[in-house]
Amino acid sequence: MPGFSAHYSQMVMPDHINIVGTLFGGQMIAWVDLAAAKVGFRFLKGTELDGAVTRAIDKVEFKEPVYLGDWVSFTATVISAGSTSFKIKVEAYAESRHSKPRLACVASVVMVAVKKDNDGNYHKSTHGKSC
Repeated sequence: MPGFSAHYSQMVMPDHINIVGTLFGGQMIAWVDLAAAKVGFRFLKGTELDGAVTRAIDKVEFKEPVYLGDWVSFTATVISAGSTSFKIKVEAYAESRHSKPRLACVASVVMVAVKKDNDGNYHKSTHGKSC
């Protein structure tokens, strides 16, 4: 799917850590959502739409712990598209100064295309795109 993937990276800082010394799961999910939003932006580029919003995070699987100072690199790819929504697979790889990248998290996100009406309200809208 050339053109329908995006990359996003984030460094794990002290305020991202939970009480057991690893990345807080909710923070990882927020970053997954940002990675999905980035590929959604690219997927809808060239349309008359205003963007996309998260409809569902179908599945999140935490595979490896992530630690303070690690870089987390996300790859988000549109894997299917309906008329108003599209599904994104997000993979997060954690990497420290002393380790190779390791798959830390995999998630599936559904986003819905939206357009603003004359009253300033957003409504789901057909995007006309395919994979």
